[in-house]
Amino acid sequence: MARKEKKDVTRASYPKLYTSDPLAEVEPELRARIAELENYIMKNCLWQFNSRGWDRRKQNAGILGKTAQLLAGEEVDTSTPLDKCYWVDAVLLARNFKERCAWLAGMGRDEIHALIAKLHARIDWLTIDGSLNEELTVQNY
Repeated sequence: MARKEKKDVTRASYPKLYTSDPLAEVEPELRARIAELENYIMKNCLWQFNSRGWDRRKQNAGILGKTAQLLAGEEVDTSTPLDKCYWVDAVLLARNFKERCAWLAGMGRDEIHALIAKLHARIDWLTIDGSLNEELTVQNY
């Protein structure tokens, strides 16, 4: 009688959005700007280090999405407790980005959204999809 191979059920399976660095083909000037924002986040923000990959993805989207809205001068939805939580981090992030990156003031709404979308992709790559941290996929963690 053949023995069945046990499946590792402790690992969550969720699809990766990125299989390589999303900034690989980005022009140098834009890459430098994104690197400046990324550097601030990686050195000063703890929210991107949530213990599970799906939490990181949700939190990155919530905070960076609201940051883009704030930088673009748009209304931000704070109707739920989770929205309020993301908004607080986004306010601090937008404030620090404005203080450190004077070039943001010269950008239009669409440019800001495109910049933050690329930053979001890069942060997702670094903290989730490109991460070697296998704890991100533990279901019961």
